Amino acid sequence: MASAELDYTIEIPDQPCWSQSGCCGSCLLGLLACTHYPHLISPWHMVFFSESLGIPSLRVLAQKLLELLFDYEIEKEPLLFHVFSNGGVMLYRYVLELLQTRRFCHLRVVGTIFDSAPGDSNLVGALRALAAILERRAAMLRLLLLVAFALVVVLFHVLLAPITALFHTHFYDRLQDAGSRWPELYLYSRADEVVLARDIERMVEARLARRVLARSVDFVSSAHVSHLRDYPTYYTSLCVDFMRNCVRC
Repeated sequence: MASAELDYTIEIPDQPCWSQSGCCGSCLLGLLACTHYPHLISPWHMVFFSESLGIPSLRVLAQKLLELLFDYEIEKEPLLFHVFSNGGVMLYRYVLELLQTRRFCHLRVVGTIFDSAPGDSNLVGALRALAAILERRAAMLRLLLLVAFALVVVLFHVLLAPITALFHTHFYDRLQDAGSRWPELYLYSRADEVVLARDIERMVEARLARRVLARSVDFVSSAHVSHLRDYPTYYTSLCVDFMRNCVRC
């Protein structure tokens, strides 16, 4: 399903994996395109500009996703979220908020996997990520967008931070304090130049302090969102084992 109005894409396979008895459905949020599970790719302009300005534009997409999952009767099976990069986390924070509402509280979430996320206000890393996304755009447009994003971040997250905090909590802080209690697996790398390893390690400590069963795995040498590509067997085994453990809980 695609929407030109909102500029987002949600894809559902012809035979979703949760249609098989006893299987756990997986929903991918963020960067990865996949043909076996439903996934939603956050629009880059919402991630880098709307959310940076304190505009909760991704909340609409989160609601659309949950509504679609209900259309496919996913609430009858356990559900695991697989979240990629900060773009996925920005969307996931609204999913968590909506799961607390009466309309969506019946979803049976059993776990969340975070790939290369979350990162906390790393301007250099964010610029690297945006530059990669805009790689095929005209050089002048790419430069203008990068400069505009840097100015937005400096203005709203440095100069106006006390004011913006009154009406919009940063996604990293929101996730630290999230009320969810299902297990979490963090897959990251100290070689990641977009999301810093120390941010993820600090998040794991915060989640453990809230009595969440959180585990992290450092791939050491793989780049941002490249752990599956560089270590396919190990990465897959970690995800499959985590999913099986979550379903048994």
